[in-house]
Amino acid sequence: MTITCSQLHNYINQILKPEIFDDYCPNGLQISGKETIKKIAFAVSATKSSIKEAAEWGADALIVHHGVFWKYQSARPIVGPWGERIKLCIQNDMNLFAYHLPLDGHLEIGNAASLAHLLNLSDIAPFGEYKKTYLGVKGKFSEAVKASDLKSKLSEILSHTIIHASPDDDQMISSIGIITGGANNEWTMSISEEVDAYLTGEISEYNWHDAIEAGIHYFAGGHHATEKFGIQSLMNEIKSKYPALETMYFDSNNPA
Repeated sequence: MTITCSQLHNYINQILKPEIFDDYCPNGLQISGKETIKKIAFAVSATKSSIKEAAEWGADALIVHHGVFWKYQSARPIVGPWGERIKLCIQNDMNLFAYHLPLDGHLEIGNAASLAHLLNLSDIAPFGEYKKTYLGVKGKFSEAVKASDLKSKLSEILSHTIIHASPDDDQMISSIGIITGGANNEWTMSISEEVDAYLTGEISEYNWHDAIEAGIHYFAGGHHATEKFGIQSLMNEIKSKYPALETMYFDSNNPA
């Protein structure tokens, strides 16, 4: 079975609705390749390594969370290491799709929602409003969990070292807000949303002190580690819709 690039593009857009987000990048098809698609690769970021692995596997399309174009770049020559990423896609006639904020905040298959499901949270709701859309989700634990135990659970789920800014390791946590990746300053929304804890990928020096003094448990589990679940959920969604297509997730060794 094959589908067209346009069919795949329209289907993903129907799910993620990128048009409602005011994002830092163009969401959707960033580099156009062959029109007929049979093999789809998935990765967190469009790096030289992930593009090369996808091409060697024979992918007709690569779908990522972090693409190759960002609004802050403005016009730039296609040269150097960054240019090599684009050249690899073009040389292999491989479509590159990227979905940033739409894959963060989606209430069912987004990065945050996927982590909420892995934590068995209930009452999952939008969390972290940004320009009239939401970046993540919040939810409640069926039973309150000790802060130190939640740190261990997150380490197991993410396969990553957890930095935990903790007011009290023995304190019980009933609710948590989640915004994956580099949302270190958005932890303050936990106060207004009245949740006990906050999970994201990164933490700055001042976040550590500010969160502890505010009584919020701040968990940082790695930018890459917290954002590898949404793209896999999207892969499963596409596989369910088009079971005859070949799909493959390519992870990367990224401790950041």
